[in-house]
Amino acid sequence: MDIQRAIRYTLSLAIMLVFLLHVSNIINIPLLNSLENQAYDARLKATLPELVDRQVVIVDIDEKSLEQIGQWPWNRSILATINNNLFDYYQIKTLGYDIVFAEADIDEGTKLLDEMATGPLKDDAEFLSVYQQVSSSLQHDRLFADSLKNRKTVLGFVFNTDTSKGRLPAPVSQPDKNTLERLAIYKPQGYTANLELLQNSAYSAGFFDNPLLDDDGVFRRVPLLQAYKDQLYESLALALIRTVTGSPPIEMVVAANNNGGELFLEWISIGEMTIPVDHQSGVLVPYIGRQGSFDYISATDVLHKRVSLQKLQDKIVLFGTSAPGLLDLRTTPLEKTYPGVEIHANIIQGILDGRIMHHPGYTRGFEFLLILLIGLLLTFILPVLSALHSTLAIAAALILLISGNLYAWTAAQIVLPIASPVLLVILLFIMQMSYGFFVESRGKRQLTQLFGKYVPPELVDEMNQKTGEINLQGEMREMTVLFSDVRGFTTISESMEPRELTRYINAFLTPITRVIHNNRGTIDKYMGDAVMAFWGAPLEDKQHALHALNAAVDIVEQMKLLRREFSAKQWPEIYIGIGVNTGTMNVGNKGSEFRVDYTILGDAVNLGSRLEGLTRVYGVDIITSEYTRHAVPEFEYRELDRVRVKGKDKPVTIYEPLGLVEKISKEERRLLKQFNIGIKHYRMENWDAAEREIFALSQLQPECKIYTIYLDRIMHFRENPPADSWDGCFTHTSK
Repeated sequence: MDIQRAIRYTLSLAIMLVFLLHVSNIINIPLLNSLENQAYDARLKATLPELVDRQVVIVDIDEKSLEQIGQWPWNRSILATINNNLFDYYQIKTLGYDIVFAEADIDEGTKLLDEMATGPLKDDAEFLSVYQQVSSSLQHDRLFADSLKNRKTVLGFVFNTDTSKGRLPAPVSQPDKNTLERLAIYKPQGYTANLELLQNSAYSAGFFDNPLLDDDGVFRRVPLLQAYKDQLYESLALALIRTVTGSPPIEMVVAANNNGGELFLEWISIGEMTIPVDHQSGVLVPYIGRQGSFDYISATDVLHKRVSLQKLQDKIVLFGTSAPGLLDLRTTPLEKTYPGVEIHANIIQGILDGRIMHHPGYTRGFEFLLILLIGLLLTFILPVLSALHSTLAIAAALILLISGNLYAWTAAQIVLPIASPVLLVILLFIMQMSYGFFVESRGKRQLTQLFGKYVPPELVDEMNQKTGEINLQGEMREMTVLFSDVRGFTTISESMEPRELTRYINAFLTPITRVIHNNRGTIDKYMGDAVMAFWGAPLEDKQHALHALNAAVDIVEQMKLLRREFSAKQWPEIYIGIGVNTGTMNVGNKGSEFRVDYTILGDAVNLGSRLEGLTRVYGVDIITSEYTRHAVPEFEYRELDRVRVKGKDKPVTIYEPLGLVEKISKEERRLLKQFNIGIKHYRMENWDAAEREIFALSQLQPECKIYTIYLDRIMHFRENPPADSWDGCFTHTSK
């Protein structure tokens, strides 16, 4: 197995491992949770039922009722009248209140009469006689309680409050304490319930708070049970279902995990109905549509009997509010403002219709195995397939995943995870294709055939006049070498037709060659898009370093002009990296009896090549060595680093030429000085001082990559201090 394929396998397995750690709850990736929620919402919206036998009606405290009856809360004698009308006139099945009545209803008039009857008029027989006649009609809570008696009325209350207030209903079950502790059912610390008078009169009661709200604030699931002081209490929706069906007992179906610790709640049974729940007794709300999917009847119309009997007779009635000012609006997968009372209606209707989706505990294990299987298959299959076949394989995998998931949703009412497997497939495909395109294709570049002349035409005559100075057999000379290379040429070459690519290459090699010739340089060879040239041979040149550096600067300027021309031709933009080094080199004819080249060899040549490669690392166009810098004092430089290049133990300081000394402004000199101070602190391991200087520069010149490089190194060395023998050099392990 080659190294490139091994790298592909390693990267794919690393991506798969991240997903497996998330599914195992070892790490948490909020993005995956969010995508899973969005996928659930999308499936819910796409599969809303078309026909539903709506058995639930909502009596609404709407704006119309508030306008005609008055602001909420209303006098409870009004609620008593509504109760009486619903049961006696409209013959409803049951009534549930999405409201808690925790405070007594005492108005100021009643309070004043009570004070008079026990105070200054306690001996006034006439007053007491009238008082006794009207007092019963003024006891609003008593009137409301009487309207609840002997009727299937269910009050609402809330858990998880700071206090324990009011009277809780009788618990639905008191399971074994050890069993309850092993269940993940929510266990609140407090409650706010109804007045004892009202609770004792009502048939039942259920909580309507939701401790299982998702992180994004969306009502997707609601608990059917909560445990308070080792006793189980039911939700408002479940209490209404049990009231309608004759109050059958609640049975919980649980399963133990492998190690025998936590118990997982899977189902709740009431009579002949079985309700799928999650381990926290949460039921996925089976929405049937947007707000208004159930009939809303204004409370004032019920009060004044303005509603036809058919709309309410034999219905399950929920009493709640849709008025925005009463703050009972929730965020759901269907709408951002959805009345809380209609959420209860959806749960009741869904239980009655058997439309509750199931998200069983084994789905986490299923997700783990699915990701493992998909990850392993794609990891070892994609690298051996062509781009077309890989695309087809990915498309087939996505189709199978999504169609299988939708089948489980619609046919079995099981909610299986979909976001993580789909995202894993997409990421593996992107990684494999990107790696193949940007990395492996780099090794497929082919060298173009050697062409051109050794030296510019201007030097031919001079060489004829100085034939004695030319030694083709080989000698050691101090010279300067230049390497240039086009960045991203592999990508460019793969995007163009062969003939057009040839024109493209000629278009930039011609001006590069012209610049080298104009500065008295010798072309050593063309290597595809790369150019190697040297100065100081075949004719001696005492200013070989200056000429080479001038050529490098001119090449960069020519590339700027070419980018405009290429843009007009809709060709890819061109950027060049150039390395320049000065030193002792071996120059002469090298080759075989079949072919000979006039070329240069030596460590100084290799260093020049390494410097060209470092331009990508440091984000600059030209890099020179310390030797070229000393040979060309006419230029100003920015010190980049002190490095050991691949294959060399001796460190070398590298620089970026900025231009002729006389053309550098005072501000540029000040910034260079500040950077030099920062580098000095860096090499002395004064991390804070170095960061202070370099960070300030990065804010002034954010385009300079060198500042980011040093800031990253400083951050690394703070956590991983260099060895005591560290000499401030950075070792590059690649060319």
